[in-house]
Amino acid sequence: MAKDTILSGILKRIFWRVRFFSFALHLVVLWLERYLCGLNQLTMRETFAIGSAPLTIRLVEEILLEDKALELSADAVRRIEKARNYLDEKMRVEEKPIYGINTGFGSLCNVSISKEELEDLQVNLVMSHACGLGDEVPADVVKIMLLLKIQSLSYGYSGAQLATVERLIHFYNEGVLPVVYQQGSLGASGDLAPLAHLSLPLIGKGEVYYNGERKEASEILELFNHEPIRLKSKEGLALLNGTQFMSAYATWELIQAHKLAYVADLVGAMSLEAYDGRSEPFDERVHMIRSHRGQIKTAQNIREFLEGSALQQGEKKHVQDPYSFRCMPQVHGASKDAIRYVTQVVEVEINSATDNPNVFPDDDVIISAGNFHGQPLALALDHLAIALAELGNISERRVYQLISGKRDLPPFLVAKPGLNSGFMIPQYTAASIVSQNKQLCTPASVDSIESSNGQEDHVSMGSNAATKGYRVIENLERILGIECMNASQALAFRDNQPSEFLQSFVELFREEVPFVEVDRVLHNDMMKATEFIQGLQFDPELIY
Repeated sequence: MAKDTILSGILKRIFWRVRFFSFALHLVVLWLERYLCGLNQLTMRETFAIGSAPLTIRLVEEILLEDKALELSADAVRRIEKARNYLDEKMRVEEKPIYGINTGFGSLCNVSISKEELEDLQVNLVMSHACGLGDEVPADVVKIMLLLKIQSLSYGYSGAQLATVERLIHFYNEGVLPVVYQQGSLGASGDLAPLAHLSLPLIGKGEVYYNGERKEASEILELFNHEPIRLKSKEGLALLNGTQFMSAYATWELIQAHKLAYVADLVGAMSLEAYDGRSEPFDERVHMIRSHRGQIKTAQNIREFLEGSALQQGEKKHVQDPYSFRCMPQVHGASKDAIRYVTQVVEVEINSATDNPNVFPDDDVIISAGNFHGQPLALALDHLAIALAELGNISERRVYQLISGKRDLPPFLVAKPGLNSGFMIPQYTAASIVSQNKQLCTPASVDSIESSNGQEDHVSMGSNAATKGYRVIENLERILGIECMNASQALAFRDNQPSEFLQSFVELFREEVPFVEVDRVLHNDMMKATEFIQGLQFDPELIY
């Protein structure tokens, strides 16, 4: 695509967002600056200091979108060095067994390890636990895993070396992404297998992606003139005992969830206009007497989307609309409230030390406990999947209503039904995806399988909740893409125009997915519609 075409598209998107939501001018300037910087291939990067502020989902998204480099704050460096120095001195004088530091792991916790073998113990732990299988973890999630592992180690309760944390930061900043697999974690004792794969490159083992190519980690260390990290006592556990696999997936899913909850309102408003639906159910007074926060927000969004609509000003023949239109505030709003709850849980988790044992230098104590257990995440991720699946469920119902030949719309939204099947089968596809989402919403957190010879007799299975939640989000994007196709098609059969805002949005969509005059291969349109949904970006103030 030519540069002027790209810039035109960017300016159009900026135009309608500023026009209808009164975005601050500095956001427009910022977006243009980023675009121009990209054209000139400028390499300057803004930096985020780990330990300078608590992580939030919104902040993580900002770090990722703006490609900020990481560094350690001075306080984080001090905490890391203090804990490591304390642990080194403890190991020099201590003879008593301390779990995971001079003992074996799991059910081998009663096996003592000599001081001469402590480093070998940590290396063996990382290698032996790298037992992941299945599909690879997506690159965006691996990047978040690195960020969250660095954050967790920065608190100084883990005993990691400064050199180890700095190497992880180097991997993040240089785009060295370890190959990690989706299967293998039970969501308790930490995400052992995936975090072992994340950690292998530190010791020169495993594989990584660098500049789009899959390489042996040893090659990349040689490229950067790095020696493998010599892990000290407890470092293997510090790296593997944590919830960063689950919490990275949760963070990525929440970034998408906040956006998709807003998109569901937007596309739902398009469908309402296309179906010649009524606006009274979104009256603020209705929602103030049942004051769920998400419900109020959804109704507000839809009122703004409908403002100035000629379709709403015409006389309606029908008294009320089906639930999938009329109850959007109640259904979408409940999902928003669930997303907000899960966000609270995950933001606690990503600002926590989740390995074991925990080192408390000021109190001269090392405590073996259970902060690695993923139950808080497992329950929350199951909740999130259900909330997102419901956005897809009600979306498909609106699609069904639009193709049903009601309210002066042609059957299957095509001019010559019979000769043309029109939008008959996209609804089948949406229904199939909705059904799959229901199956994916079977809770993972109700399951537990004993492991490690009975020592780990209850596990969270939060890792499975995390990976299936990812699939629910991918499915929701497809369902909303199908609804966007149907709504924009149906609007073309209306004499009156929707609101100016929705008309502008439809025009943007039409640049990717043209009106369907006669039957064609709709798979291509559905793929473009999905990509359109995925590519939408909004002012964070609108979606958080």
